[in-house]
Amino acid sequence: MRAATSTALQVEDDTIEDVADYLTAQERKSFLRFLTCGSVDDGKSTLIGRLLYDTKLIFEDQLAALERDSRKHGTTGEDIDFALLVDGLEAEREQGITIDVAYRFFATDKRKFIVADTPGHEQYTRNMATGASTADLAIVLVDARQGILTQTRRHTYIASLLGIRHIVVAINKIDLVDFSESTFAEISDAYLDFARDLGFHSIVAIPLSARYGDNVTAPSERTPWYRGPALLEHLETVEAGDDDVDRAFRFPVQYVSRPNLDFRGFAGQVASGAIRVGDEVVVAKSGVRSRVRRIVTRDGDLETVREGQSVTIVLEDEVDCSRGDMLVPVDSLPAVADRFDARIVWFAEKPLEAGRQYILRTETDQTPVTVTALRHRIGINDFEARPADELEINAVGVVDLAAQQPIAFDPYETNRQTGAFILIDRISNQTVGAGMIGAASAPSRDTGAGEVSQKERATIKHQKPAILWLTGLSGSGKSTLAKILERRLHTLGLHTYVLDGANTRHGINKGLGFTPEDRLEEAHRVANVARLMADAGLVVIVSFISPFRAERQLARDIAGDNAFLEVHVDATFEDCARRDPKGFYRMALEGQLKNFTGVDEPYEAPDAPDIHLDVAGKTPEALALEVEAVLKAKSLL
Repeated sequence: MRAATSTALQVEDDTIEDVADYLTAQERKSFLRFLTCGSVDDGKSTLIGRLLYDTKLIFEDQLAALERDSRKHGTTGEDIDFALLVDGLEAEREQGITIDVAYRFFATDKRKFIVADTPGHEQYTRNMATGASTADLAIVLVDARQGILTQTRRHTYIASLLGIRHIVVAINKIDLVDFSESTFAEISDAYLDFARDLGFHSIVAIPLSARYGDNVTAPSERTPWYRGPALLEHLETVEAGDDDVDRAFRFPVQYVSRPNLDFRGFAGQVASGAIRVGDEVVVAKSGVRSRVRRIVTRDGDLETVREGQSVTIVLEDEVDCSRGDMLVPVDSLPAVADRFDARIVWFAEKPLEAGRQYILRTETDQTPVTVTALRHRIGINDFEARPADELEINAVGVVDLAAQQPIAFDPYETNRQTGAFILIDRISNQTVGAGMIGAASAPSRDTGAGEVSQKERATIKHQKPAILWLTGLSGSGKSTLAKILERRLHTLGLHTYVLDGANTRHGINKGLGFTPEDRLEEAHRVANVARLMADAGLVVIVSFISPFRAERQLARDIAGDNAFLEVHVDATFEDCARRDPKGFYRMALEGQLKNFTGVDEPYEAPDAPDIHLDVAGKTPEALALEVEAVLKAKSLL
């Protein structure tokens, strides 16, 4: 019994040792992220399915389900339709297309992989960009019967913009052109010709048949003229990710962890580089220095941390640092600016135009941003820069951006994690573009030597600049109040100006209607003019219905550091309709005027205005005195 027990223990020890060795070997394997992209129906999903099948990474129950699904949804006759392994959405299977990005993990004896299967349709270009944003290598599939198409060029260019440095040109369906060597050579030469100047480190062309497995995991006997590697062999041996080894330490702060009074740490994921306990760091935006006291994880403290690890960093000093800040080393600082240039891939149906404002969101930061200039548009067929007034859906261009608050960043070509951003529409909250920052194009708002500051402009006028934003229903008395208020302030010696529909609709707001989109654009334009006037030291009185909270918040954001007071001129619908000074209510109620606020469009009253004026029973002069009293209380007079 003792011998049997001893033998069992030895077997168990050997098994544990084998498992430990296996896990250690897995940890030491290199890692490759890649995506498949290209035009419609080039076989991207089929290729991934074939890779998983040929590497024996499909379980028996998955294979059985795949065979059943192939009979129901498949497009390959009696054969297994490998595309169904990654096209999991019912809409994808019904239409035979890829819509969303599908991620799959697999491993071989030599390497671990994450593959992203991305759509080929133009309307889903945003999903392709999502998959490319973290990839080291792109497999660009080309149908051997079709050759190079516009979407092939577009996906290749986007891959280069997003920092992918290794390309595999998978010339698929080679079986449908009788394994023609000349067809392969023609397509590969054409691809190399247009992609040679896009900055790729390697471009490898492989003839293959994803459906039948030719040159996917092993060399095919049906292409004896091809002497290069099979696809899997190339994926296992290509050098990728080595460019990131020496990147500077970047730690975007996601939140401040303060579970009790004795602990204050900054939680996040290391975007690049490494840091150890005792190293000196800087809060990028403020420039405040401290040292790393602890690196905290759920499993205990660490002495060092590197790219990809999620930790909480505790500093030796109590510093002002929060979400949107970044901890960096003292000898390698990122740029901190509110004006910079960027390349944009545009996703929205409504074109990008200079002058519009969006929300810019980085890994951890967010701020309103204005497209101050559209420098040029990139032609997808020849990659030439051409002047443009707008960027349509799927177009690529270079823009200048002005953010409301400075952000910390690195140029995208230096650091993909800290140089990337997305643009979000303020109304729909949809992602409308993806961007790659180039460089700061101007300093933050601090004025340099020789420039006249806002403070100097205001001082010579003996006043404090401000923006008074009057909002209320049509007929509530805003315009009358604005005029009387300006006269009173002018009498007190203040330099003022009134912006309203009368002096803007034939100029900066010409052509705008009353739709929610036009209302937002109106607020955007007027707020930018008001800000310029406030920068000049003026007190600006703005009188617009501005019925939506979003547009009034937009105006407040654009005002930036300037004093901004939202003034609600509160009159009931009944009183305004009874006054009806311009006859608009009568026309709207009779159906002759569409999109009229209060009738067929809502008015969103301010939740907490800076000044609330109840107009019932009060004269415009009395209301002006109320505003004047608030200005004095806020030390603006």
